[in-house]
Amino acid sequence: MTALQKRVAKRWYKTAHRLNPAQLIALAFVGIILAGSALLMLPAASRSGESVGFVPALFTATSATCVTGLVVFDTYIQWSGFGQIVILCLIQIGGLGFMSIASIFYLLGRKKMGLRQRMLISQALSLNDLNGVVRLQRHVLFGTFAFEGAGALILTLYFWKDYGLWRALRWGVFHSVSAFCNGGFDILGCLTPGGSLLHFQTDYVVCLTLGVLIAVGGLGFFVWEDLFRFRKTKRLTVYTKLVLLTSGALILAGTGAVCLFEWNNPATIGNMTVPQKLLSGLFQSISTRTAGFAALDQAALTEGSKAFCILLMLVGGSSGSTAGGIKTVTVCVLLLAAANRLRGRGRVSVFGREIAQEQIGNAMALVVMMVLLSLGGGLFLVGVEGVSFLNGWYESASAIATVGLSAGLTPSLGLASRLLLIVYMYFGRVGLMTISLGFLAGDRAKERFHYAETKLLIG
Repeated sequence: MTALQKRVAKRWYKTAHRLNPAQLIALAFVGIILAGSALLMLPAASRSGESVGFVPALFTATSATCVTGLVVFDTYIQWSGFGQIVILCLIQIGGLGFMSIASIFYLLGRKKMGLRQRMLISQALSLNDLNGVVRLQRHVLFGTFAFEGAGALILTLYFWKDYGLWRALRWGVFHSVSAFCNGGFDILGCLTPGGSLLHFQTDYVVCLTLGVLIAVGGLGFFVWEDLFRFRKTKRLTVYTKLVLLTSGALILAGTGAVCLFEWNNPATIGNMTVPQKLLSGLFQSISTRTAGFAALDQAALTEGSKAFCILLMLVGGSSGSTAGGIKTVTVCVLLLAAANRLRGRGRVSVFGREIAQEQIGNAMALVVMMVLLSLGGGLFLVGVEGVSFLNGWYESASAIATVGLSAGLTPSLGLASRLLLIVYMYFGRVGLMTISLGFLAGDRAKERFHYAETKLLIG
């Protein structure tokens, strides 16, 4: 290493140690995206042997790292085996977080993690403290690979008879990882180019296997740990109870809404049998909340379905999971606060515990910001691309909630619109609250005093 390289490395080392965990995570995602973009720009990453260029590679790398699933090309048709491996690695890193991947080397080498490493893992897993963070990280890795391995085995055995062992193995591994990490990428373009799971829309094994992987991945690592300890403690935390109840309610509500709006739509589920309609409605409901696999033609959905799916996208999965969105408990807290206000109550409680006013304020800020950004992105697409507002909002919400479902707009979008979606996917994965706390935190000195109160007319 030359003297110049040593000075640069030393400077970067000092800079990294001055950054807080939120800033490091945000910058690490940028680094991973740029590295993935460089690999996808290589001629070897494309089937044609020609480079796709910077922006398409950047868009695909961002979508994979941020586990979104929006694509400008069909993954199977455009990318070679090498390109597909790069995308799969980006999905795995993005789903678990780069610190989770890095911790594998600590655990395999039996090295002790320092305070800074523990803080990074805690921030990446959305934990409030450092207690048991290494144990939780170990369980996260074991649980992830166990679920992905089980899903890959089921899909491989199922595909083997019709498509041969090698293709079945590739499909099994790729789609299991993509589903568990809520990535939404598929390599089924050889069956239905650009059709995602349309070829298997009435296949119970494929849809239910992927649906379970998506749902489990979207629950959150803390919920896994709580359920794992339930055998000993015989009790669940308030957070886990809210996650399970909210997730179940959203899946049922989404299934009912899709079936209601699409029951007689011949372009989606209108010509299916009743069990097939229920299966399609269930999978659409699960996938819409951040997975991005499409077993129905999203462009052919009725306006009612699209509007309801946008709401499901914005809610997303749970904190500390592979999913994006506002998060289930965040929305639940806001609904509980609204219900209590309507009943004339100032305090919010659930399951015998009171929710802090600061958390209610954080939930409100996050919901307002996500909704306004998604609406603003939708209006931008309407103005620039000339699409309908509902389709523009659908694409915008899908990007910022890291869902990946598309009404067919993404492949035809111009440069400005693609750059907007790249920014939205990044913000949606890294987290608006993390960005805010890490980079945009204001001067806390202003909170040492306050002005006299005033009365406003509300409502």
